Amino acid sequence: MKIAADYYKNGLGKALGFLVGALVLGTAFPFLISGLNWGGNYQTILTATSILALLGGTIVVLLVPNGPYRNRSAKLQIKAGLGLFKNTAFYKSAVGYFGHMWELYAFWAFTPLALKTINNIQNTTYSVPIFTFVVIALGAVSCAIGGTLSKKYGSSKIAITALLISGLFCFLSPLLFNLPILFFFVGWCVWGMAVTADSPQFSSLVAQSAPAELKGTALTVVNSIGFAISILSIQLLSYLSTKINVSLIFLFLGIGPAIGLYTLLSKK
Repeated sequence: MKIAADYYKNGLGKALGFLVGALVLGTAFPFLISGLNWGGNYQTILTATSILALLGGTIVVLLVPNGPYRNRSAKLQIKAGLGLFKNTAFYKSAVGYFGHMWELYAFWAFTPLALKTINNIQNTTYSVPIFTFVVIALGAVSCAIGGTLSKKYGSSKIAITALLISGLFCFLSPLLFNLPILFFFVGWCVWGMAVTADSPQFSSLVAQSAPAELKGTALTVVNSIGFAISILSIQLLSYLSTKINVSLIFLFLGIGPAIGLYTLLSKK
């Protein structure tokens, strides 16, 4: 994302939409391998995905030079990251991203459990890995669509709209388990698109609200905190899944979007 920010002075939301979309597709890919006949061995999955990761990193090192808008800091500023939160635009974008991250990875992590649960409820045998791949991969499509629309409507509107839709699905999630399985699948796919579409736009807002020489710092700080938050939500749902009905655990993911939206829409 820092490399993309160095290349795009305008249209960063679109660039990050495609970049994060590629990341999301990569996240989905192991589920596709797992769902195929040759993916029964976990070593095959790890080997295939590791080779692709190595290939991607090599391509970036060899073929992607520094961007024209790169602006290096004159000196190391240890406290610069925390100081960025004094900037209102940065603060709002960061909190919006944190709310998004509370939901995103926990949603991905527990989608297989949701699919196993609906299979049990409906007495069906749909492939959990293949459907999980579809749900996550559709997020790659929504990232690209959101990035394209951001050029017309702005990253803020796209991010807020996607966060609102995914937040609504959190609170409506128990109802999905009572629907016919086709409608459950459709609803979960729409949720999978909404829960991902705001990610690149929040990153774009974070990068744009930071001074040029601190874009890398801003993205690093926000992403690091965001991923730490995702650990907490995953652990929470892991605990709740042993204590309450699985259809109810996704309600707690709504905490993140609610806080994010409140912060983004506040006038302060």
